[in-house]
Amino acid sequence: MNPDGRDDITLSAYVERRNGVQLGGRGSLTAMLNRSLGADTLAGFWRNWNPIWGYYLARYVNAPLRRLMPPALAVIATFVVSGAIHDAAITAVTRSPTFLFLPWFGMVGLAVVLGSRLRLRYGFTAWPVRAAINVAFVAGAFGFATIGKQLLGLS
Repeated sequence: MNPDGRDDITLSAYVERRNGVQLGGRGSLTAMLNRSLGADTLAGFWRNWNPIWGYYLARYVNAPLRRLMPPALAVIATFVVSGAIHDAAITAVTRSPTFLFLPWFGMVGLAVVLGSRLRLRYGFTAWPVRAAINVAFVAGAFGFATIGKQLLGLS
């Protein structure tokens, strides 16, 4: 099953749905940044951020997890898996274990679920305010993950 619940969607169609621009089309990066940063929820930010990565996570991680657990837990677990993959890539390149993305993305996943459950929306604000809110959420989670890593002596 694909990320949108249909078996027939391709990566190209998914990216165009998220960006409003064809995969690799002129202005696709700008469209992704405008849609993600200007989203009116944290979930909307992540739905539009990096649609290629999101397509594969939704299709190969989230969809199978949703068959095993409640959707909210599947969302958090998908963020954790994404963080683990990022950590593994950094570890492979630096040849030094890292443990930053997994807790960071886990916190972001939790924030996405909580924001959705609490129906936190900020679409009534101007685009720059929505962008600032979305960046603050991501940066705040990064800050907590970094501080936690230092407190645990994992740096």
